[in-house]
Amino acid sequence: MTTTTACTQPGCTGNILDGYCDVCGSPAASAASKPPSGGCTQPGCTGTFVDGYCDVCGSPAPDGSTSPSAVAGAPAVTAADDPDPINTPSTVSRASNRLASTPLGSARAAAAGSKLTRRLGTSSTRLRGARLGAGLTHVPSIPAIDASKAILANPMVPEDRRTCPNCGNEVGRSRGDQPGRTEGFCPKCRSPYSFSPKLHPGDLVGGQYEVAGCLAHGGFGWIYMARDKNVSDRWVVLKGLLNSEDPDAVAAAIAEQQFLARVEHPLIVEIYNFVTHDGAGYIVMEYVGGTSLKTLLKQRMAANNGRYDALPIDQAIAYILEILPAFSYLHDLGLLYCDFKPDNIIQVGDAVKLIDLGGVRRIDDLDSAIYGTVGFQAPEVAEVGPSIASDIYTLGRTLCVLAMEFRGYQSRFVGSLPPVSDVPLFQKYDSVYRLLLKACAKDPADRFQTADELRVQLLGVLREVVADKQGTKAAQHSASSLLFGTPGDKSAGLGDRAAPWQQLPSLMQDGSDKMAGWLKTVSVPDSSKRLELLVDAPESSAQTLLEIAEAALEVGEYRYDMVDTAVSDLLAADPWEWRAVWMAGLVALARGDSAAAQSAFNAVYGQVPGELAPKLALAIACQQSGEYDVAEGLYLTCARTDANYIAPSAFGLAEIRTRRNDLDGAIAALDLVPRTSGAYVRARRQRAGLLAGSGRGLPALADAMDSIESLTIDPVDRANLAADVFRSALAEVQQSGPQQGLRIDGREATEPALRDGLEATYRQLADHAQSRQERIALVDLANEVRGWTLR
Repeated sequence: MTTTTACTQPGCTGNILDGYCDVCGSPAASAASKPPSGGCTQPGCTGTFVDGYCDVCGSPAPDGSTSPSAVAGAPAVTAADDPDPINTPSTVSRASNRLASTPLGSARAAAAGSKLTRRLGTSSTRLRGARLGAGLTHVPSIPAIDASKAILANPMVPEDRRTCPNCGNEVGRSRGDQPGRTEGFCPKCRSPYSFSPKLHPGDLVGGQYEVAGCLAHGGFGWIYMARDKNVSDRWVVLKGLLNSEDPDAVAAAIAEQQFLARVEHPLIVEIYNFVTHDGAGYIVMEYVGGTSLKTLLKQRMAANNGRYDALPIDQAIAYILEILPAFSYLHDLGLLYCDFKPDNIIQVGDAVKLIDLGGVRRIDDLDSAIYGTVGFQAPEVAEVGPSIASDIYTLGRTLCVLAMEFRGYQSRFVGSLPPVSDVPLFQKYDSVYRLLLKACAKDPADRFQTADELRVQLLGVLREVVADKQGTKAAQHSASSLLFGTPGDKSAGLGDRAAPWQQLPSLMQDGSDKMAGWLKTVSVPDSSKRLELLVDAPESSAQTLLEIAEAALEVGEYRYDMVDTAVSDLLAADPWEWRAVWMAGLVALARGDSAAAQSAFNAVYGQVPGELAPKLALAIACQQSGEYDVAEGLYLTCARTDANYIAPSAFGLAEIRTRRNDLDGAIAALDLVPRTSGAYVRARRQRAGLLAGSGRGLPALADAMDSIESLTIDPVDRANLAADVFRSALAEVQQSGPQQGLRIDGREATEPALRDGLEATYRQLADHAQSRQERIALVDLANEVRGWTLR
């Protein structure tokens, strides 16, 4: 007899036949089965099956195993009894999810009897951080501007901005009490002009965009606010033409629409559509309700009683850093921006956007009209046209205008920078000046060649600026460089026996070099053998020549000529190859030619002004040539900016200040080296030596021994230092008397205690003597200094 079972689906009257309901077709509900348990069947295993797996070896239970807990009459597990999978450890996995976990959140609240149903707060704002400033500095946020409040009540082009679109002659100017005409004909060339808005509130453009009013007047005419009636009445911007009779303006507007159809980037204003109205074309674009940097500068000037108030240099750099990826994107698409200036970057909140792409053109376009602004446009554009290098020039000039009162940038200094002596910013931040000098170089080949190259160096300069603003304390963090390693990364490290050139960072290998793959196979530790392999390379390349120069430098003086040859070959192939000049500086240091080294490293500094390696190298060269003021400034910059540069900078500062008899300054420099540095022991030992020979009395001698307390240093070196300290302390006590409460190396500052300490030190040195004569002499000294006793 077949047993029928009623369907369990709500409202269904059917029965289960052959596993399915004869009315609704739902499958029969299957009884939940529990994983088998019992003793493990694996040979030699003493485990038990729990949840279907052995709790010792992890093997699965065989099919058909029975579970003791599944016998008839066993109580059913209810939802209330089911353990919480989050807070109950698993017995199956061998991973960390088997372990117990301290209750948090709702589990902890329930365990404590709390009825808290919502979280009090999160740390999302701390984790998010601001976009502007690269996480290094703070740029005040600017609130978004309500579109309806941005509409001009009385749109009018100022008379001083009214010029003929054909010949550039002044038009529409006042005469006596008569205001200038907004429409008419140029008195010089008779071309028509019009500065009146062509669209009016209520006009429906393209059957979709309802004009609300004028937003601003730009280089191509009036810019209008409108509502998109097809997309939730969102605000959009309509950009029209200054004069529809101007063929260049028409072509530029159409070209802008065509270019922007390909452009999709979060830092670039979005283009929605291109429409016509009464024979005129309009670009429909995103409304960016923020403040342009030009407006921001005007607001700062007004708040400063009409005096120019430049942005803080760190904020100015932050703006350029943030917009550079947009330039990289355009350049990768084969497009040039051409007309960058403070007017064309808008800040909304803590983000920026690039607007007004009317001057954009293809890199290979030789025919279209070129748009630019005097004072920002590169000097070669009029003759050879725009390029990536000319875009870099506009970025550099914009940074100048943002960061300083750049008087004469459109006249006297239209193609140059003002003298350093006239600009406090350049005097304070040499790296800023060097970066601008390269970005705005007269020859486009001397500039940064890509926006990414500029960004890397600008980020390094920002780190220096921020570090300087934070004061004289040593850096707490370090940042990796794409071009250099870290100080002391060669085999000699930062030891006091390493030559100056050996302490400088190594050049990073260029992975794009055609021989990069082969060079990675040449990993012979011996410099001479490595040099032989490199000389026999299957093919020459820039990276191969650099590594030949490095290996020859390591081999020694009799191979320095190979460094010279490699440098010469590199510069002959590429006169802008600054890495060759770096190698020339290293070999000059190795030869002791500080003047040549200084010249080389100064040139490298100018090419990569955001890098610390050439600054450290230049500091060493200046120190050797006696340019102590320059060297000290460079050392301080390195020590403040990057933790990896603290130790070599500290030793350089200490040496300079010791030469000037500035003991406190030298001690302060050595104190910059943190305990975590591999050079900490050397710094403390040098500190102790300076104090021991300072002649400042017993406290300085006690401080000298405290400097090396608990350090693991060479026992002979420690004993020699202790002998110097005890001798000086003994002479001081004999002359001026003991000093109560002061202890030197754990001994009281009294004559008997100091004699005992000096005797013990001499005997310790005798134990490490290299010859019998030296041992006898040290024992005699110990006996001589030993105090009189009754023994």
